[in-house]
Amino acid sequence: MPRAKPSKPTLVLYVRHGQTPTTGSTLPGRAPGLHLADKGVEQAEAAGARIAALKAVAAVYASPLERAQETATPIARARKLRVRTERGLNECDFGAWTGGELKALAKLPEWRTVQRYPSGFRFPDGESFAEMQLRITGAVEKLCAKHRGETIVAVSHADPIKAAVAAAMGTHLDLFQRIVVSPCSVTAVLYAEGGPIVLAVNSTGDDLTRLVPS
Repeated sequence: MPRAKPSKPTLVLYVRHGQTPTTGSTLPGRAPGLHLADKGVEQAEAAGARIAALKAVAAVYASPLERAQETATPIARARKLRVRTERGLNECDFGAWTGGELKALAKLPEWRTVQRYPSGFRFPDGESFAEMQLRITGAVEKLCAKHRGETIVAVSHADPIKAAVAAAMGTHLDLFQRIVVSPCSVTAVLYAEGGPIVLAVNSTGDDLTRLVPS
């Protein structure tokens, strides 16, 4: 009986949205109405130029939030594609913490759990980190099945991307806070039949055409 041909791998380029007026000061979560700052627009344009240098990009997906959509737009435009909304790429639902100042949240006793034991934490009236990780990895799995052998862009948010990277590396969720994902950085993961291969994390200026497995 002939062996089935192995499926071709899918390269996913995770892009965190660009800088906003509240980046680093508040926890905006899924609250509507937050747009990119001027700096964020510049970052998105630069990311679009970097990704445009690749040989082929099949699709650009983005979280439904404005800041992600606005980041995805110049990336898609540079490849003459449209932005496709994927809810699985959405920000974590921070529940009652949504809109809180980071300085104030850092003083809460629960903050230590967020940093040291995130797998055991659920935001009040919101999502748990474990649910967030399952959500984004499930969404990406479906996108990879849809785009076998292709390269796609997934514009999302810091925590979901960090959780996806941790899953790809086989790293426990409790260590995902050690991963840095800066505004408009590109994180590249090759999803192959034998398992994911992390090619780059938090890339902000490297030549993306050199992203190949060793």
